[in-house]
Amino acid sequence: MRILRHFSLLRAYRDLRVFLSERHPHQWGFLALAVTMTGLWIWAFVHDSHFERPYHREIQYVQDWRLDRTDEEIRAQQKIDEAERQKGYAERDARRAKVRAEFKKLDDGMTAWGL
Repeated sequence: MRILRHFSLLRAYRDLRVFLSERHPHQWGFLALAVTMTGLWIWAFVHDSHFERPYHREIQYVQDWRLDRTDEEIRAQQKIDEAERQKGYAERDARRAKVRAEFKKLDDGMTAWGL
């Protein structure tokens, strides 16, 4: 904190006022241009980084089974559940293949441009 011991807000204000009064008019124009361009770039990045996340309810329902179920009933239900699970896996793999094909097309286009 020794460095702030010699700091005076009044002297800092006077120094800034003297510094700014010595600037030429074209320097003010370039300052305005620099501030505008920097602000534009920052605004563009902030604006581009915002996206709406779709709301998906993540509720998991659990079945309630009878305690006196037989092994055959359990196996039959497992076969039904396995078929549904495989269907879900197939849908997921199809979506992944579609996205992979889109990226492959993009990569081929970039390769054609020499990138």
